[in-house]
Amino acid sequence: MSRPFPDHPFLTGSFAPLTFEADAFDLPVRGAVPKDLRGTLYRNSPNPQFAPRDDNYHWFLGDGMVHAFRLEDGRISYRNRWLRTPKFLAERAAHEALYGSWGNPRTTDPSVLGKDDGVANTSIVIHAGKVFAAEEAHLPFAIDPETIASEGYWDFAGALTTGRFTAHPKIDPTTGEMVFFGYSVGGPFSSTIAYGTVAKSGKLTRSERFEAPYSAMVHDFLVTQNYLLFPILPLTGSLERARRGAPAYAWEPEKGGHIGVVRRDAPASAMRWFRLDPCYVFHGMNAYEDGDTIIAHVMQYGVPPLFGDLSGKPPDPQKMVSRLHQWRFNLADPSDQFRREQIDDLPADFPRLDERFALNAYRHGYFAAKVKASGAGAFDTLAHRDFKTGAQATYSVPAGDAFSEPVFVPRSANAAEGDGYLLATIYRGSEKRSELAIFDATALDKGPIALAALSHHVTLGFHGNWRGIA
Repeated sequence: MSRPFPDHPFLTGSFAPLTFEADAFDLPVRGAVPKDLRGTLYRNSPNPQFAPRDDNYHWFLGDGMVHAFRLEDGRISYRNRWLRTPKFLAERAAHEALYGSWGNPRTTDPSVLGKDDGVANTSIVIHAGKVFAAEEAHLPFAIDPETIASEGYWDFAGALTTGRFTAHPKIDPTTGEMVFFGYSVGGPFSSTIAYGTVAKSGKLTRSERFEAPYSAMVHDFLVTQNYLLFPILPLTGSLERARRGAPAYAWEPEKGGHIGVVRRDAPASAMRWFRLDPCYVFHGMNAYEDGDTIIAHVMQYGVPPLFGDLSGKPPDPQKMVSRLHQWRFNLADPSDQFRREQIDDLPADFPRLDERFALNAYRHGYFAAKVKASGAGAFDTLAHRDFKTGAQATYSVPAGDAFSEPVFVPRSANAAEGDGYLLATIYRGSEKRSELAIFDATALDKGPIALAALSHHVTLGFHGNWRGIA
C-alpha cells in the first residue's frame, strides 16, 4: 500500500496531486464557445503518482500529467493522462516512489540509481506535426495528439545526443525552424550548454556547444531573427551539494549575471558576453532587433522564488517577485553593459504573445499576475499589455482562485496581431475544482466569454500550447 501524501506546500491546495485519469465528454459551459475555436489546448503539470521519499520535494519534480481540452463546434471535451516515462513505469510497478528529490543518491532506491528519472512535466511543444511534453533535464517526450497516449522520448532520428532539451524552444514563424538548447549537457550540474536547430521537416540541422561561466539553472532563452541570447544567472547547480543533502540549486549572487549573445549563423566560439548585477529570469516574453539593438522583454526577479541560498535560507519575500522588464543590447557598443528598465508594476510571470510574431517586433503581450498575492505560484489576474500605446487591460478572479498561464489563439490564420482569444484554466479554491476560461483577447477586462466546468481540479502547473484543426 502506498503512503499518503504529506502536508507539503507543493502537495496541497491547487498543487494537490490528481490521483486518477479521466475522460469527460461535452463539458457543461456557461456562455458560448466561439465556433471558430477549433483545436486542442494542452496543459502540462507536475502530478506525482506517489508520495515523495524525502523532505526536499519540489514543485518542479512531480510526474508529468497532460490535460487536453478539445474545442470543436462550440463544444469542449477533456481528458488527462500521466506520461509513461521510464521513471513513472518503474514506480508504478513498485507501488511507491523510488527516486530521491533532484536525483539525490542518498534517498534514491538502489534499484534505480543511475537510471532515467525524467518526468516530462513542464511544457508542450508542437512542431513538425508532432506534440511533445518537455522538461529541461531530458529529451522531449512524444505524445499522441488525439489520445495523449505516451509514445516515448524523441531524439530526432538519433541526431540529438545531448540528452537534454529545453522546455522553451522557439519556433521561427518565418522559416518554421525550431531553435532549442539544453544545459548541463556535459553531465549533472556541468556548465556545458548545447544549442541547435530543427528544420520545419523535423530534421536536426545544427548543433553547437559552449561553456557557460558556471553551472546554472537556465530555464529559458531568447531568440531573434538573427541572434540567440543565453541568460546565465546565479541560481547555481552543484552535484556535490546534492550528494551531501544540501540544496542542489541555490542562490549565489556573488557570481554575478552573464548574458551570452551570438548570431544564429555563427559558431558558438563567437559568443559575446554581457554582464549584469544578480537577478533571475525564468521566462522571456519575446525579443527582436531594431537596427544594431536587440530589445528583449523578460520577467525579472530580484531573487528567484522557490529556492534558497547555500544554507537553504529562503529569499527576501520583497525581492522574490518578478516584473516585466525591457533589456536593450546595443551591439555597436563594444562594452559588456546593457540597459535594463522595469516597464510594468504588476508582480507577474508566464508571459506569452501571438506566436505568429515571435522573434520579431510585436505589439501585444499577455501574462499572469498577482494583485491579491495569494501564495507561491498562485496568480489571480490575467493581463494584456499593448506595447504601442502602453495601455493595459486586466481581469482578476476572487481571492483563493488562481489562473494558469494564458495561451493566445488567433481568430484565424490571417487575423491581425492580437485579434483572437486567450485561454487559461482557473482553479476555484473554495470548490477545489477547475474551469477552462475563454476570453476575447481584445476585451480581457470584460471577463470570460465562456467557462467550461470540470468536477475536479487541474493541478497547478507551468505551460501549455494550442494545436488548431482545420
